[in-house]
Amino acid sequence: MTTEITAGAAEQPLVDMPSPSVREQKAHVRSGLSMLFVGLLGLAAGIALMAVGIALAQNGEAAAGAPLIVVGVLGGLASFVVLCGLTAVAPGEARVVALFGRYVGTIRDTGLCWVNPFTTRKKVSTRIRNHETGVAKVNDADGNPIEIAAVVVWQVEDTAQAVFEVDDFVEFVATQSETAVRHVATRFPYDTPSEGEVMSLRENADEITSMLSAEIAARVASAGVRVIESRITRLAYAPEIAQAMLRRQQAGAVVAARSRIVEGAVGMVEAALERLDRENIIELDEERKATMVSNLLVVLCSDQATQPVVNAGSLYS
Repeated sequence: MTTEITAGAAEQPLVDMPSPSVREQKAHVRSGLSMLFVGLLGLAAGIALMAVGIALAQNGEAAAGAPLIVVGVLGGLASFVVLCGLTAVAPGEARVVALFGRYVGTIRDTGLCWVNPFTTRKKVSTRIRNHETGVAKVNDADGNPIEIAAVVVWQVEDTAQAVFEVDDFVEFVATQSETAVRHVATRFPYDTPSEGEVMSLRENADEITSMLSAEIAARVASAGVRVIESRITRLAYAPEIAQAMLRRQQAGAVVAARSRIVEGAVGMVEAALERLDRENIIELDEERKATMVSNLLVVLCSDQATQPVVNAGSLYS
C-alpha cells in the first residue's frame, strides 16, 4: 500500500516491512456429518466385537474370541482417531491447519467439517476488531509536548500470515499502531503550521488520519491484517504547557478580532468622508478631517462606551 505525503519538508516513504513467506490457501476438508456417522458406527462396531470376543472367551472358546477382541480394540481406536478429525467452525472464525509443522490450508466454511486427524488446527478470529492506543506523550514538529491517542479498526485478512509471520498478531497490531501514531504526531505541528509546513494536526484532521491509516496498514500488512479505519480520539497539549498555549491562542484571537474591528472602522470612516464630500453637507479642511477620523476611530474601536464632549468654542481657539 502506498500513499502520497505532501506535507513536511520532504516526502517520506512508508515503512518497508519484509515480504510474507506464506499466504492463505483453502484447506481440503470433508463433510463432518458423514465422518461423524462413520466414526460412531466404527466405534459401535468395535465395542460389539469386543463384547462378542469376551463372551466367547468366557465360554471356553478363547481361540475364537481373542481375534475378535483385538479387532474390536483396533477398530475402536481407529474410530476414535477418525472422530478426532472433526472440527466445528463458527461464523467469524477460521481454522489454520498444519501437518507436522507444514501449513496445509485454512478452513473458513462454517459448520462441522473433517480434516486429517493428525493435523493441528489453530482458531483465528476474522471478526472486525477495535484497538484504542494509550495516550502517548510526544513532541510535535515544533517541539511542543502533546498528548495523542487513536482508535484503529482492523480485521484479519490472511490467516496464514497472522499465525506464521508474527508471534502474536494482536500484540503486533497494538505495537505498530502506537508506533505509527507517535511517528505521525512528530511530523506535524499541533496548531498553526510552521514556516514551510502546509498542515497541522488540529486543522487537518482528515488528511492526518488518512496518512495514519496508510502507515498502520503498511506496518501490519505482513501480518495479514487489513486496516479498515483509524481516527484520532485525543489531541491536546501536555498539561505543563496547556495554560501557556491557551493564553497564546486567546491572544491570537484578540489580535484577529482587533484587526477585523480596525478594518471595519476604517471602511466606515472612509465611507462617511466620501458621503460628506459628495453631498456637500459640510466643508472640512485637512485638520478637521484628521480630528473627525480620530474621533470616529476612537468611538468605533473602543472596548468601552465613549463619553461625548461638547465643544462650545472653535477648533482653532
